[in-house]
Amino acid sequence: MPSAAPEKALLVGVGLKREASLTASSLEELERLAETAGARVVGVFSQLLARFHPASLIGEGKMEEIAAAVKSLSAGTVIFDMELSASQQRTLEKFCKAKIIDRTRLILDIFAQRARTSEGRLQVELAQLSYMLPRLTGAWRGFSQQVGGIGTRGPGERKLEYERRHIQYRIIHLQHELERVRRDRELRRERRLSVPVPQVALIGYTNVGKSTLLNALTRGAPVYADDKLFATLDPTSRRVRLPEGFWAVMTDTVGFIQRLPTNLVAAFRATLEEARWADCLLLISDASSPDRKSQEEAVQGILKDLGAQGVPQVKVLNKADRLPASERRGLQHEEPGALLVSAATGEGLPEALKKIQGLLSRRWLLRELDMPYSAKAAVAEVYRSCQVLSVKHLKDRARYRLRMTQENWERLQAKTKAQR
Repeated sequence: MPSAAPEKALLVGVGLKREASLTASSLEELERLAETAGARVVGVFSQLLARFHPASLIGEGKMEEIAAAVKSLSAGTVIFDMELSASQQRTLEKFCKAKIIDRTRLILDIFAQRARTSEGRLQVELAQLSYMLPRLTGAWRGFSQQVGGIGTRGPGERKLEYERRHIQYRIIHLQHELERVRRDRELRRERRLSVPVPQVALIGYTNVGKSTLLNALTRGAPVYADDKLFATLDPTSRRVRLPEGFWAVMTDTVGFIQRLPTNLVAAFRATLEEARWADCLLLISDASSPDRKSQEEAVQGILKDLGAQGVPQVKVLNKADRLPASERRGLQHEEPGALLVSAATGEGLPEALKKIQGLLSRRWLLRELDMPYSAKAAVAEVYRSCQVLSVKHLKDRARYRLRMTQENWERLQAKTKAQR
């Protein structure tokens, strides 16, 4: 059976005159988002305003232009690069005679397509319902119950009111489910803190190559990576061996984006908060992107909202293989502390691992401990709570070279003294 033709869509970028460059870059991003969602873009419009029109966001002249394009191009959808209120959406749909969606709805649709785990689906559904609730309209006003409630007369509950109440109940249920997920995460995090494996979170804008970089660094089971926005949504973790020989766990997180919907950040907070508890953040940017600075600002803004801006960071400029030599030199002069790497060619990856190891070494301390061969229980505790880098066998004891947190070191000293 042949697949359905992609839906034709018109894109509309709207912004204030003082934000012309942001509006232009955001509109380019919207086009990629639309293509990622499966739409075929047949026209692009843009308008810079001194102030937004409260009833329709854009002026009447621009609405007439869009309505004419909808008719001539047979476009079924018009996508606005800003969040629309329910009344603005109704006004635009009535005028343009087409389905009107905004940037938030488009991103939610992409997330719904990409969510694979049960937690991801819960988070997406909560964000969708939170977005939908204030946008319910009285489209079903003809439906009403034949009998009112006890002690009442006249028409009963309208379908609109029923739908709104049903969605509110579902939102409460999803919030409880995600609270349970959050508690489970906290328990796993507490157990993980007692296990000798440092955590590294890969953070960055969408489509900067996080998954490809994770594959290149870990060389284990490959993580799905594609040249698409939000190619991976659910977080994936892999072990990586650092140059000194000890292990870390790297987690690929959902990519950020400009104007990321607030309710989506709230829904994915349980996942995104992993960044707060990481020992190190691998902050990845696309070195070849002309919008790199604004993308980095968007990422730092979300990290600040999550309370993760204080976590040690290693700044990585990926896709360096796409830069000519002159631009590479300029970027190295502009960003002396950043690492130029290429996940595609392997350039700069050993230096990145060394930099990560250096940051982790501030928390994961290098220690030596002598243990007599008879202290078997204490030796078992060493292997349980530390990463053993090497063991040197002496005449009456073994000398362990270890990596561990200060908390585990103090706990280990107390236990081994008691067991000797």
